[in-house]
Amino acid sequence: MTASTISAPDAATAEEPPKKGRKKLLLVVLVLVLGAAAGAYFFLLRPGGDQAPKPGQVAPLDSIQINLADGHYLRLGIALQLTESATEVDGSKALDAAIEVFSGRSIGDIDNGATREKLRDQLEKKLEERYPDEVMGVYFTEYVTQ
Repeated sequence: MTASTISAPDAATAEEPPKKGRKKLLLVVLVLVLGAAAGAYFFLLRPGGDQAPKPGQVAPLDSIQINLADGHYLRLGIALQLTESATEVDGSKALDAAIEVFSGRSIGDIDNGATREKLRDQLEKKLEERYPDEVMGVYFTEYVTQ
């Protein structure tokens, strides 16, 4: 009989904690579901998220002469592809970036088509840094070496 009296109270106490535990478990699951839903909204469904900028006006800049190695020079004309949100930009930062990218290079580097595209990519990266959300591309309008 002693064994049966011990098992009866144990059975009653064993039933109560799972009821409290179920409520806590249900609360934790609810919080996790709400957190997952909020995360999905902010990272996946967020309206107006990181969309590609739309092209706007093209801003041509005056041509410049850039000194190359061995007494040669490059006459470079560029035009900036502005984003739709940009109305007007100061071209001096773009011309400074062009001088920085092309200055001092050999004429062999400048005349090579593959290298020219790499230099254009470098120039575009510098323009993105100097004109955040305003300039999305660059066009060469004049490219003469001597």
